[in-house]
Amino acid sequence: MPGNVLLLSERRIADLVAFCLAYEFEDVVAAVTDAQRIDVTDQAALEVSRRVYKLARLATGSREFARRVAPRPPNKMLLDRDYDLFFPVFSNGYQLYSLEVIPNWRERSRKAACFITEVSSDPLPPYLVDLLSGFDHVFVGFRHNVQDFARVTGRPCTYLPYAADVLRFAPASLDEPRPISVCNVGRRSHVTHQALLEQSDKSQSFYYYDTVAASGSNLRDRTFRVESAHEHRRMLATILKNSRYFIANRSYANDPGWTADRDEISARFYEGAASGTVMIGEAPRTAEFKRQFDWEDAMFRLPFDSPDAARILAELDSDPARMQAARRRNVREAALRHDWLHRMEVVFETLGLPPTEKMVARKKLLNQIAAAAGA
Repeated sequence: MPGNVLLLSERRIADLVAFCLAYEFEDVVAAVTDAQRIDVTDQAALEVSRRVYKLARLATGSREFARRVAPRPPNKMLLDRDYDLFFPVFSNGYQLYSLEVIPNWRERSRKAACFITEVSSDPLPPYLVDLLSGFDHVFVGFRHNVQDFARVTGRPCTYLPYAADVLRFAPASLDEPRPISVCNVGRRSHVTHQALLEQSDKSQSFYYYDTVAASGSNLRDRTFRVESAHEHRRMLATILKNSRYFIANRSYANDPGWTADRDEISARFYEGAASGTVMIGEAPRTAEFKRQFDWEDAMFRLPFDSPDAARILAELDSDPARMQAARRRNVREAALRHDWLHRMEVVFETLGLPPTEKMVARKKLLNQIAAAAGA
């Protein structure tokens, strides 16, 4: 199978920081399968093609007619060889039109599956749902709407949790000092943030946080664009490996309207565990979270709005042996359960594909990290 996997990547046209997670997964897939990667290019031209396709599809009901009249997508190519697996990764369902860049992907793929990291509860337009019809399996990163998504798409769907590149995030040593007292990135509570700022001033401790302006219609997002997804993930891993406490909250924790009855596990938990931080925050109130993070002290509760965050941290600091044990368990369990390799194993098992030699080799490295953390 090495060299017989094909990836389709959005990394050259979609550079929001949140999308870096998908590109990290792609990089791990490529590392363990020697996959070929095709990058989608020219977002503006692709968007024009998509709009014409959409209008033609809606007007005529014909997918083939829409394909004929839509302008040629940029970088459109016909595959001239066969692949054992076609595995595109999408950050959301609206990226599915990029499949038109490779119009013969189904004919050239023995197996085909995709991973959509974030599937909204809002239904996808039918013209995009149609594009999923050729897949043997669809994997989604949100659990709450897997069944609805399977019903709408007519394809077998499976929840595939997020993960982290544990080889990148795991610290070389768990005994080295961690100069960053608290790391708080992404969506955050203004109340907790102010309390941590005040505590940092009083104690002259290193509190790491985003300074990017809040964005979005409700000013709850803290997103930005990155020049290199690889470099961003490398920087985040370095920051976390030097952080004692890491604030990890359920997805969209600052948007109660979104989270109602659909708590999801954000990427923060996998990153925080892999890097050996002590995770504090509000976990998803779901059985799925308890199943995935079922070890002792995987998480310490810090209410989302915590004016007394300094007191809670002081209580945790009063038991350094427990904190150190928690860090070790986090790294160990992440290496055994929450590397991207473990997600790729699910994909391969679901599709009936054997693991590659490089997958087996990575598993051995992860086991070594787990053993060292547990020592």
